[in-house]
Amino acid sequence: MSPETNSSETESRNPALREAGRRGGPTRDADRQELPARMRRDVRLLGDMLGEVLRESGGQDLLDDVERLRQAVIAARSSHGPDGASSDGDGASSDGASSDGASSDGDAAAGHGDPHADPAGDEIAALVASWPLDRAELVARAFTVYFHLTNLAEELQRVRALRERDTGQAPVRESLAASVAEFRGEQGAGQLGDLLDRLRIHPVLTAHPTEARRRAVATALRRISDLVTALDDDRRGAAEQAEARRRLGEEIDLLWRTSQLRANAMTPIDEVRTVMAAFDETIFQVVPHVYRALDEARREADAGQSAPAVPAFLRFGSWVGADRDGNPFVTAQVTRETAVIQAEHVLRALENAATRIGRALTVNEGDAPPSAGFAVALEAAETAHPELLADLAARSPHEPYRTYLLYVARRLEATRLRHADLAYARAADLLADLRLVQESLAAAGASRQAFGELQQLIWQAETFGFHLASLEIRQHSAVHARALREITEGGTVSGQASEVLATFRAAAWIQDRFGIDACHRYVVSFTRSAADIGAVYELARHATRSGRPPVLDVVPLFESGEDLNHAPQVLDDMLQLDPVRERLEANGRQLEVMLGYSDSAKELGPVGATLRLFDVQEQLVRWAADHDVRLTLFHGRGGALGRGGGPAGRAVLAQAPGSVDGRFKVTEQGEVIFARYANPVIAQRHLEQVTSAVLLASSPVVGERNAAAARRYRPVADQMESAALRAYRELVETQGFPEWLARISPLEEISGLRIGSRPARRGVGVVGLDDLRAIPWVFSWAQTRLNLPGWYGLGSGLAAAAASPGGLAELREAYQGWPLLAVLFDGAEMSLAKTDRRIAARHLALGGRDDLAGRVLAEYDLTRRLVLEVTGHDRLLANRLVLSRAVALRDPYVDALSHLQLRALTELRALPAPGGDGAADDPELAARREQLHRLLLLAVSGVAAGLQNTG
Repeated sequence: MSPETNSSETESRNPALREAGRRGGPTRDADRQELPARMRRDVRLLGDMLGEVLRESGGQDLLDDVERLRQAVIAARSSHGPDGASSDGDGASSDGASSDGASSDGDAAAGHGDPHADPAGDEIAALVASWPLDRAELVARAFTVYFHLTNLAEELQRVRALRERDTGQAPVRESLAASVAEFRGEQGAGQLGDLLDRLRIHPVLTAHPTEARRRAVATALRRISDLVTALDDDRRGAAEQAEARRRLGEEIDLLWRTSQLRANAMTPIDEVRTVMAAFDETIFQVVPHVYRALDEARREADAGQSAPAVPAFLRFGSWVGADRDGNPFVTAQVTRETAVIQAEHVLRALENAATRIGRALTVNEGDAPPSAGFAVALEAAETAHPELLADLAARSPHEPYRTYLLYVARRLEATRLRHADLAYARAADLLADLRLVQESLAAAGASRQAFGELQQLIWQAETFGFHLASLEIRQHSAVHARALREITEGGTVSGQASEVLATFRAAAWIQDRFGIDACHRYVVSFTRSAADIGAVYELARHATRSGRPPVLDVVPLFESGEDLNHAPQVLDDMLQLDPVRERLEANGRQLEVMLGYSDSAKELGPVGATLRLFDVQEQLVRWAADHDVRLTLFHGRGGALGRGGGPAGRAVLAQAPGSVDGRFKVTEQGEVIFARYANPVIAQRHLEQVTSAVLLASSPVVGERNAAAARRYRPVADQMESAALRAYRELVETQGFPEWLARISPLEEISGLRIGSRPARRGVGVVGLDDLRAIPWVFSWAQTRLNLPGWYGLGSGLAAAAASPGGLAELREAYQGWPLLAVLFDGAEMSLAKTDRRIAARHLALGGRDDLAGRVLAEYDLTRRLVLEVTGHDRLLANRLVLSRAVALRDPYVDALSHLQLRALTELRALPAPGGDGAADDPELAARREQLHRLLLLAVSGVAAGLQNTG
């Protein structure tokens, strides 16, 4: 399968494409040629090798079928013009993007999404339908594997681009050096120092099921990435290059033969171990480099030769193995086991780092005489463990620093293995030892040794402690209410209530063993009153009558529109609770409040949720100032745009004035974790971008600018919000809407991907949107190629605002002047760019509801047209050409998988339900259903890989 090798010849023979080229419009071949040469080389190499593997495993016939479908989807795109639009007018812009699939040749007018208005699509559907199901499966696998390889090539190119951009001659955009220079220039060095002293960036990793790839697939891709990187190394000789190519072919063959689908559902502990890979491979290693970059940016000289000028400002949290909201498989025992696993990983990492640095620290005592304090500590170690110290000293004569750090490494090993006589009691004791070594080296003049690698180990110990990431328990307020009612009424206590009590005992156990920081936050989903917070403290007392209750910071989570509106009143009432007042007194009046982006967007639509969340942030900032509270807003963002996702740095800079102030906490979920933390270079860039944005967002200049923009453009935003919310609610409240969604999308089948331990809905069956979790809601719409949660209602909102006295001119000004609206419009533009109208129309036709299909497509056409008018772009993503080209080049291959998915969905929807009238239990019918289900899931996985979005 060599998707980019021969397509230029095909496209050069296409009259429509030649005409597009004469018109000056972008062509697929032109888009491909604009990609960096090394990336084109990687894609071609990987595609050629995959084609070889397909030929070897399935014969030339399989490769021919894959190629036939590939050529068909490319030709279908080309036949509608270079950017997916023709020009005979249905109200959609004739200069739209190939990445949005919009067309002007009658889709909307001909039966509200009649798929028969797309003859090229009909031919592709017929081709796909002509294959036996086992052949269709193989073709789906081939395109899915191709997307995995293409994603890998794009990741490698991003790493190259980041390195090439860092010339050292000027600060890289969104780097720490750039943000420090800007902040210092505006506010001065003193204000910068005050900000850094209180800086805290707090990513929280969650197990929300949005990573569609198996871990085995991700691991295979990491090996392939290493081999492609090796081939990129000009220092390698011909024999080494040949061996790398041989190994690359072997690994691609293995990837092809590895099942893309999980055989068994993931357990919570599986999720824990998956996330541990991100910590082991990147996060632990990258964190000190981020600190070093900020230290260098602040000091500009002597970094690494004197005490650092920045604190360890990163902290990591985790819901993995602790979030039990709607997940009955996360138990108290699972949470305890999670804490033990995390400690095992961080202690091993610290031990390995101490061993590596210790072995290298061959400083002779004559060159750097030990300080008095260090000499006393070394003597105490020799007294307590004479045999161990004698053995270490014999290997390192006259090298006390080497001896002592290797002793530290042995103590870390003992801590991990629970050998009490040698183990550290707490992370603070480790830090005291490391600082003692550092201070002695610095006093003796060995400053480079004191503040180089040793400082990085100190930063790691400060950041991760002995617990790695703070476990945050989450449970639904209704579960607490039921449990408390059962306990106080004195009747039979249910299994669920018993489990709630066991959770508090598990938290107390974790704190006793690993420290309070290991597990002290308790998030209450759907907080509606202060009583929901008080119930947690009361349940904790009931659970631990025979022992000490855990220290708890209970975090209210406001998710629905009504709950967001009532948040300040709930916080007022919380301050009347004795346990809350006691915690504020103990922790310096620090309080966390979590805001839910996913459920608010599902309820209010993208426009309503964006503006409601901004408003509540403004209100909470004022509330905190009035009550002398140091507020941290915890942003519950997802990966997809319909769940608050998108570029993290821009999102931070668009926050309400005063809501950041040096503190930023956010969830990172599913595929986002691996997109951001799978590669060390990308991981460091991500953490630097977020930190850079937090620094700038904390500047009074940025705050004042955002406040002025909010005042200036709020009237037009309010006009937009009212109409957008009305359009959105009219759609989702239409009778039969949930059942319709289940028919047009793989909503019901998504659980078969087994991508997480968490059930897809809170109840049984799709009765209403409240029963449906936000992730399958977004995932399903992405699979239909509509991406509806990212844009629906915006068109109606823009139309209403455009009809006001200020009209489009004011909307354009608001887009340029208010970062919040810029993020909203650009996010919608991205969602529209990943939408394909023709494929979407085929999905909509499965539902048998022309009214709903017509409404959705009309709103799409309106939104697309007005977004382009407001942004001033002549095509979607016109201002992000690299991204636009990547989307355009991917689209045909996503189309191929969408047609395979549509075949499976269409046939599955036509089959009688299992156990229905007797025929459904026929063995042949059951076998066909199972095969169609497998094809559907393969296509779903492939589309997710192609779009690089799930939930």
